[in-house]
Amino acid sequence: MPGPLVDIARSNTILYCRAWDRTVRFYRDRLALPVVHANEWFVEFLVAEASYLSIADSARATIDDVGGQGLTLSWRVADLDATRAHLLDRGLEPSEIHEVWNARACHLVDPEGHRIELWAGRSG
Repeated sequence: MPGPLVDIARSNTILYCRAWDRTVRFYRDRLALPVVHANEWFVEFLVAEASYLSIADSARATIDDVGGQGLTLSWRVADLDATRAHLLDRGLEPSEIHEVWNARACHLVDPEGHRIELWAGRSG
């Protein structure tokens, strides 16, 4: 089977947001993602090796926001129970853990309305 047409070395998802300040604080302060780059309208966070998430101020960008609709950030975690407990300890409100697609998952929503799915295999 031939390789991919595009050899991707790094992935970055960019969320264009109206509630830019609150959304940046959510990922930086509440989820404690490390900031890799920041300026007055754009902040880039490290999610995992070669995977990044950027928050852009839609008022200062050429691309408009979508009000959190039609997008889910899906992140596999090593220990879903411990991750959910940690989020609760930080004052966040993840959903109860439930079965989905032969895995276990919980969800939370950022200030802009983007859905974040945290999941692990049945044993995690």
